[in-house]
Amino acid sequence: MTAPPLSMALEGCRIVLTADRRTAEITAAFERHGAVVLRAPSLTIVPHADDEALIARTRELIDNPPDVVVATTGIGFRAWIEAADEAGLAGDLDRVLARARIVARGAKARGAVQQAGLPVAWVPESETAAELGERLVGEGVAGCRVAVQHHGSGADGLDELFAAHGASVVSLTMYRWGPPADPEAVRASTLAAGAGSVDAVVFTSAPGAYEWVTAARECGALEGIRRRAASGQLLLAAVGPATAAPLGDHALSVFIAERGRLGSLIRGVVAQLGAGRPRIATSAGELSLRSTGVVIGGRYTPLSPTGLAVLRVLFEARGAVVSRRALLDALPAHTVNDHALEMAIARLREALGLPRLVRTVVKRGYRLDLEEDA
Repeated sequence: MTAPPLSMALEGCRIVLTADRRTAEITAAFERHGAVVLRAPSLTIVPHADDEALIARTRELIDNPPDVVVATTGIGFRAWIEAADEAGLAGDLDRVLARARIVARGAKARGAVQQAGLPVAWVPESETAAELGERLVGEGVAGCRVAVQHHGSGADGLDELFAAHGASVVSLTMYRWGPPADPEAVRASTLAAGAGSVDAVVFTSAPGAYEWVTAARECGALEGIRRRAASGQLLLAAVGPATAAPLGDHALSVFIAERGRLGSLIRGVVAQLGAGRPRIATSAGELSLRSTGVVIGGRYTPLSPTGLAVLRVLFEARGAVVSRRALLDALPAHTVNDHALEMAIARLREALGLPRLVRTVVKRGYRLDLEEDA
């Protein structure tokens, strides 16, 4: 049974979801606010290829307990506990972990540790492996036995860092990142983001963000994405600072969830798309654009790609006159005759039901009718 809508705050919005897990949950949350969700997982999660090695290292920790345990991801820590349980080691591992000092890289890892009934000594404010490693090395790890549960890429540098400072390190990886199941869907999502066909792209892991940006760069969409994100017309949303880092490395404007949790991320995206979009005050009410239409005075109106392309240019001009040539250049088909533009303007006015919103400036072009004009 389909859950009733919570609101229509995201009506007309299209959101790209790059995650490989909990997609049904995230999709349902956005759909209940009226959005259309496009799934384009930029990576897949591959279970650990050698469970025997994982169990052997778990037995090793039970026989020779660690002083410090580092949890880097929630899904990885939970997978470790589940694997130990299946091997009949859950009780022994729980007793060992209860005596160790546990530090978590971020909020999701902390939540998984606490869900297992264990205390967390510290979480770095930046939620990065770099800050976590710097803190532990600063406190001193020489002579300590340190167990490190790794994220999917298994390449955060913590093992080498602790070993270089005299620690005995036990490395545990519960899953790894694999290539996307549908690379074409990932590529198409980057092109859509750069062209204005989506309103938001949501990221839940740093490796996933890195691969999506790489795909965008390879297909030539990165500059369009950067420009739209900077103008506020495209929302790039990350669950935490670590996830946002690959986007920031490419000078992309990123919204970061306050609490580093999916619930906070979803609420933030709803708020940003629903009320945080660029808008202008017109004679018909506040106007903001969405990837499939326009919201004027709180009412959403779907538009054709041609009508939306014309309105986007007029919106960016903020009431200034836009020449006929500039509007012709914006038409999707790049038609180069005045009749095509006049038909596009007429159909746009008809779709909006506001014939005076798009004003003709004789011998110069067109502009939006702003509130100050009224």
